[in-house]
Parts: sequence; C-alpha cells; structure tokens
Amino acid sequence: MSTLVWNYLDEYDNERDDILAAVDSVFRSGRLVLGSSVQGFEREYAEYLGARFCVGVDNGTNALKLGLQALGIGPGDEVITVSNTAAPTVVAIDAVGATPVFVDVHEDSYLMDTDQVAAAVTGRTRCILPVHLYGQCVDIAPLRMLAAKHDLEILEDCAQSHGARHHGEMAGTLGDAAAFSFYPTKVLGAYGDGGATVTSHPEVAESLRCLRYYGMADRYYVVETPGHNCRLDEVQAEILRRKLRRLDGYLEARRAIAHRYAEALADTELVLPKTAEGNEHVYYLYVVRHPRRDDIIEAMKQYDISLNISYPWPVHTMSGFAKLGYPMGALPVTEALAGQIFSLPMYPSLRRETQDRVIEALRAILARL
Repeated sequence: MSTLVWNYLDEYDNERDDILAAVDSVFRSGRLVLGSSVQGFEREYAEYLGARFCVGVDNGTNALKLGLQALGIGPGDEVITVSNTAAPTVVAIDAVGATPVFVDVHEDSYLMDTDQVAAAVTGRTRCILPVHLYGQCVDIAPLRMLAAKHDLEILEDCAQSHGARHHGEMAGTLGDAAAFSFYPTKVLGAYGDGGATVTSHPEVAESLRCLRYYGMADRYYVVETPGHNCRLDEVQAEILRRKLRRLDGYLEARRAIAHRYAEALADTELVLPKTAEGNEHVYYLYVVRHPRRDDIIEAMKQYDISLNISYPWPVHTMSGFAKLGYPMGALPVTEALAGQIFSLPMYPSLRRETQDRVIEALRAILARL
C-alpha cells in the first residue's frame, strides 16, 4: 500500500469535467489576462464575503504585500502579528520595508493573544495583522478598539479561513482589508497559485488595482506609482468561480470530518481543536497536540500514514529573521506549541474508510505510549 498522503486528487476526479470546461472556456474566449473570468470572480467573491471590492492577484503573499502597500504601510513602520504562522505572512511585511513585531498566541486556540497587542504598540506602529489560523478567526473586537485609539490599520491574513465567521461576520470583512490565498490546498483552492485582497474602502481598492498592474491606472504604459505584475490568471479565476459555488459544500464536509475526529478521539490524550467563542470554524487543518508528537508521527509511518506539522519552526526562530532579535523564550506559548502540534488529514473528499484508518492507527499508537 502506498503512503497515505493528503490526497487532493480525489477532488479532481470528482470535479474534472467542470475544471476542464473552465479551462476550455477561457482559452476559447481569446482573453487570457484580466478578462471576464477575473472580473466575474472578483465580483462574486466580494458578494460571497459581504465586502465591496475584491482584487485578484497572483498569490497569497502578494495579496498581503499589496494590501499593506495599499494601506500605506512601508519603510519605518511596524506591523504587529504572530510568529505562529506560515512564513509568507512575515515575508510580506518585510517586503514592503516594514518591521514585524510579534505577540504570543493563546494555548487553546493557537490564535493571536489580543491581550498582548496593546503593550506592543509604539509610535512606529501602523498596522495590526491578525492571522485567522487553521480555519477560525482572531477575536477582532479588542483589535478594533486599539486601531481606533492609535489610528492603526487592520489587515487580516485569511489564507486559511475562507468562509469562517466571527460573531456572524465573515473573515475578510473584519478589518480595513484582508488577504486570501487560493493555493491548491486551501479551503477555496485553485489549480495553481492565486490570491486576492478584499476591502470595502474604494480608495484602497483603487490602489490595489493600480499596484497589481505595474502601477498603471487609467492609461496603459503610464505608471502613476511604481507597482508590480501581480495579476490573477484568467484560467485560475474561472476555476475559482466554479469552485466558489461549491464552497459551502466543502465547508460542510470539513465540519463533518472534524466532528468524526472529535467523537473518535475524545477519550485519548490528544489535545483536540477548540473553537474560540463566537467563531464558526472551517477546519482548513485539523490540528491536534501531544507532548510525544514526534514519536507519534514516526509510528504512523509504520501504518503507511504521513502527517504534517503546521508549523514546526516559528518565524522568529528562522535564520532569515534573526535580524529581528527575538531570542528563544521570547514567545513561550508559540515555541511550546511548535514542538507538540501536528495535523490529521483534512480535505472535503477524504473518504470515510481512510479517516477510519487514521483514527484506528492513532488509537493503537496512543495506547502503546
């Protein structure tokens, strides 16, 4: 039996005809860059979220980068975020010349500890960047209060939270702007790279459109402010339009899989995911915790099951960000979690028999520890 990996090929088998039809429709249109598919997806995704504007870009990292630039964040500014995240969150901050400032996370939800943010605000702070991690939202109310008090922007990192809600509000509509990734493994994923920045502020949307297209606004080849080539591809946009119609079904399937894990593993020593108050979790990942994480992962390989860790190395511990000056021990909860967390297979097409095999293997290993 081949190693059990997170098999997204099942999704393609289920949706192949529609995906190929999407590709064919774009190729037959003769408009391959910033055409009707991008425009249609931007309109439909903004409507789904309840936002006014969506600007498609080429990946989630640039969605963050352009979001920061459109909000006026640049050299000399500080952006408060977390280290318990994928590196692109911090790479984007660095790319605009700003300085990341880290706060720790909650031990139970793994989300930004908003009680620590006020102490991190300085005269150079311009933005708070909460990461809606693993499929649920950061508590936004205290961040909004701080933003209002200190005249700060809020840019949400929604790469893992498509469709998640916080007290009824959709992730991506909680701050001044929000960045989404449509990497293939995301809750709403393309068949290649893709991203979008969402906002309800007209001036921010206008800046985003300009920035993604070299810095051009009304006239081709006339650069108003230096920008980038960060356009969402027409093919990916058309695929995303079609998958968007199935997004609520994906969320329902993810929640059903999470419920089965919770029921089957409730009596084990694993620390299971906890949904924070007011949140509607979409389970981009099903992250569990155990002090003997590495032993469990190694033992699972004997059952031909490979598991992932998101993330084993907090960003502040990476050599590429040593310049920020955070020593080990600076973020104790983040660092402790990095040695214990791991993810169980989670995707809408996960078969019941496959999930059963994961559960049975885990229970057998935990019983021997």
